Amino acid sequence: MAKRPEPTIVKPEDIDPRHDWNRPLMNFGTMAVDFEERVDFRRLHNYRLGRTRKALAASGLGAILTFDQHNIRYISSTVIGEWARDKLTRYCLMTGNGDPYVWDFGSAAKHHRLYAPWLKQDHCKAGLLGLRGAINPKIGLFKRAAEEIKAILVEEGVADMPIGIDMVELPMLFELQKLGLEIRDGQQMMLDARELKSRDELTLLNMSAAMVDGTYHKMYEALKPGVKESQIVALANHDLYEKGSDCVEAINAISGERCSPHPHNFTDRLLRPGDQAFFDIIQSYMGYRTCYYRTFNVGKATEVQKDAYKQAREWIDAAIAMIKPGVRSDQVADCWPTADKIGFTSEMEAFGLEFGHGLGLGLHERPIISRLNSFEDPMEIKAGMVFALETYCPAKDGISAARIEEEIVVTDKGCQVITLFPAQDLPIANPY
Repeated sequence: MAKRPEPTIVKPEDIDPRHDWNRPLMNFGTMAVDFEERVDFRRLHNYRLGRTRKALAASGLGAILTFDQHNIRYISSTVIGEWARDKLTRYCLMTGNGDPYVWDFGSAAKHHRLYAPWLKQDHCKAGLLGLRGAINPKIGLFKRAAEEIKAILVEEGVADMPIGIDMVELPMLFELQKLGLEIRDGQQMMLDARELKSRDELTLLNMSAAMVDGTYHKMYEALKPGVKESQIVALANHDLYEKGSDCVEAINAISGERCSPHPHNFTDRLLRPGDQAFFDIIQSYMGYRTCYYRTFNVGKATEVQKDAYKQAREWIDAAIAMIKPGVRSDQVADCWPTADKIGFTSEMEAFGLEFGHGLGLGLHERPIISRLNSFEDPMEIKAGMVFALETYCPAKDGISAARIEEEIVVTDKGCQVITLFPAQDLPIANPY
């Protein structure tokens, strides 16, 4: 048997969350400076690599093969932008005995060899599979890639163990199985690894939320009759990219009669006096995402609109008050209304309205908190988790609705809200 490669050493302190809860969460500028410690990206890489190794060792898997862009970035600290998000062309392999291999799109592999010294030179490879079927499997790219992966598994002594995969084109799965590899679900293992955030991850998530704080102030000033939902989306995109966002994934902009039921998109609808309007900003800084709803009224508000907002606020405040280590996700979900109370026939139909979800490199990490899943699969809340809580309440006028979302960092004793644009009371933009 070939000699197993020696993996890069990761120190034990890099595997566990390291934030000192006696210190505040920092919100730095985006520059590197010599006069204070900011985000240490090599420490971040070592932490994520250590967490992956720890989860892999506990999983019974010999290796993880990932096509999910969030997992690739978590393991290898490489990214080539949002272009790659839905292509399934980049992939990364790591065994319990070795270091990450990254197969990247064309010249990106050479770029990594020059500018990513934390990866081994011979582990940065060019790779191409099927581009979601555009290249016919009969060309043999899947077959050659599977054989290369199998050879690495043999070299590192884990070819007789199951291999975890998070997502994959079916021809790739078939070729790996033809080589006798046992394939298992690797996404659960990766979500285990990504569950608890380090000091650097908490800082990046806080900085990402701070960007949206400022963007909401500009949106608040722009909400006037005659402005289109799409114009508000354009304003927000421009402002976030100016601030340093690396991806504005989506912005929901919902107003007037479109508020109930929630359609989860934006249009060219013109804002009108008295409209209730809510927005969700999903964007990232250094890969770390926000999910951040705010509701406004344009110029004025009716009593039923104010009542809907007050109810949504009460529901979210009740959930926030519960958050501390040791509380279970089902206990949080139980404080939210059932589907019929907000006008839906089932928890499936109401899913995502009274809701909590982990945040990190991915928009939906652990825990997922809702009446749909949490009672059957309760999860313990732990210090170092970061997640968003969101509530929705339709107004009695049949068309308006309020939507509020807060991002939460779980501390050693409770939690801290990091979404700071004022939302305790219904904001009236440009009041008459």
